[in-house]
Amino acid sequence: MSLLLDSNVVVLISFLIFVGLLYYYGIHKMIAAQLDARADKIREELDEARRLREEAQKQFAQFERKRAEVDDMAAEIVEHAKKEAEAAAVRAKEDLADQVARRLKAAEEQIAMAEATALREVKDRAAAIAVEVAREMMVAGMTDATGAKLVDDAIDEVGRHLN
Repeated sequence: MSLLLDSNVVVLISFLIFVGLLYYYGIHKMIAAQLDARADKIREELDEARRLREEAQKQFAQFERKRAEVDDMAAEIVEHAKKEAEAAAVRAKEDLADQVARRLKAAEEQIAMAEATALREVKDRAAAIAVEVAREMMVAGMTDATGAKLVDDAIDEVGRHLN
């Protein structure tokens, strides 16, 4: 009996009875089933996480492809815009050259017209001065008989031109 008075022995016997009761009622099977269920649930969560990761990688790859396409399109747009700008600059230079040529031609025509007008005015003025000088010389050196003869000759000349 001294053995039963030892606390270590009593604890050991109590523990063995407790484990025996747990085994008798199948608690170990319930614990194992719950652990298996928990393991299955964790496995499913890992599979789901793996599937989501793969899907995310696919979407990321798709996004990268689309970004690359957008980069290519942007480069094409920039290149096209550069070409259009260069073409517009060439057209603007040609238009400016044409406009300058037209203005130069118009200015030259205006200068030619001004020269012709000035020349005509100089000729008209010279003719008027020559007529005035001739009249003064004729008046100074002409007698009445000579004047009458010149008037008669002018009338005859006009008559011939009118008929």
